[in-house]
Amino acid sequence: MTNLTRRAMLLASAATLGATMTLGAAAFAADTIKVGVLHSLSGTMAISETTLKDAMLMLIEEQNKKGGLLGKKLEPVVVDPASDWPLFAEKARELISASEVDAVFGCWTSVSRKSVLPVFKELNSVLFYPVQYEGEESERNVFYTGAAPNQQAIPAVDYLLEEEEVERWVLAGTDYVYPRTTNKILEAYLKAKGVADEDIMINYTPFGHSDWQTIVSDIKKFGAAGKKTAVVSTINGDANVPFYKELGNQGVKASDIPVVAFSVGEEELAGFDTAPLVGHLAAWNYFQSVEAPENAEFIEKWKAFTSPDRVTNDPMEAHYIGFNMWVKAVEKAGTTDPDAVIDAIVGVEVPNLTGGISKMLPNHHITKPVLIGEIQADGQFEVVSQTDGLVPGDAWSDFLPESKPLKADWVDLKCGNYNTETNTCLGADS
Repeated sequence: MTNLTRRAMLLASAATLGATMTLGAAAFAADTIKVGVLHSLSGTMAISETTLKDAMLMLIEEQNKKGGLLGKKLEPVVVDPASDWPLFAEKARELISASEVDAVFGCWTSVSRKSVLPVFKELNSVLFYPVQYEGEESERNVFYTGAAPNQQAIPAVDYLLEEEEVERWVLAGTDYVYPRTTNKILEAYLKAKGVADEDIMINYTPFGHSDWQTIVSDIKKFGAAGKKTAVVSTINGDANVPFYKELGNQGVKASDIPVVAFSVGEEELAGFDTAPLVGHLAAWNYFQSVEAPENAEFIEKWKAFTSPDRVTNDPMEAHYIGFNMWVKAVEKAGTTDPDAVIDAIVGVEVPNLTGGISKMLPNHHITKPVLIGEIQADGQFEVVSQTDGLVPGDAWSDFLPESKPLKADWVDLKCGNYNTETNTCLGADS
């Protein structure tokens, strides 16, 4: 045998071994279904998002105890975008392209969601977004399991109008897209209800804002005009801690100027001295205090998975709903392929934690109850108002002229912003 022949045989053997190892690695990788977890574990939003990472790990562990999905174990892939909005896009690309996850559960702020949208469209993956948001969006690759404005903000204002007889309004928010768009909707809604311009005060602060003395003083002055005043808070992240502390320092009581928050739940209250906050409000679609068998079971599993002192909250329930919808859609489609899952998930129904059944709608939003809760001394909420049934999430607000004619329907219309007046899709991607 010549040296040339021996060399050829060795090269052929090496190629065969390399191919076998590659196939083996691929087969090993295919033994699990990877689930991406895209939540800030550091930075200003870690106060809210870290617990959602833990919730996802629990849900994945529980599903694996049931036998996994499609005969395979689920494997979580966790990344930390560190409350850095551009980094969310990089981490999303890393999850989809490098880690090859089959679905992603994540984001909190709307600016982080907006950051990752182009990545999910480009790479055709799916994102389950678990937090209340401003609406004005419906994407084919996104499933919105948190509240749209008609499932949180509007009912909260209605409660204050009807039950508290509020006449003056402070719209206080963090300076980014969610508070600004939500407050734009609320301002239009309040004016439609006859509220005058001079009875609406709007204020924005940056993420992580810590000096609230002047702002709270201004709120007190605004509320001293002889009309019942309330604060509608879209303040996000750890800025809530000094905000509520300053309310207490300046003696702003719920009986005088109630605050209704859209981003403060049990997890955030765990870091507060709640005594001065008793009576202030929050609007969500779930509270830990809800009495339902599904909720009791979830709380028991959560405390066993983490620790007895850990609490549950609304975005955790949204992940619970979204994750179970994804599992059901994958089982229905028989594959984790994004296109198949997107087609299969509309119409899927799963239990929520308040005792009802939530459904995925053609606009990629879900049905949810709306609850108003009052802060108690123990950091929990007493439900003071709840809708009779489940409210379908609206992608587009009826209270903004440019949005009122728009409809989202990814089943029949294949469009996220279909203009019902011109019968045209304004863009197939949104």
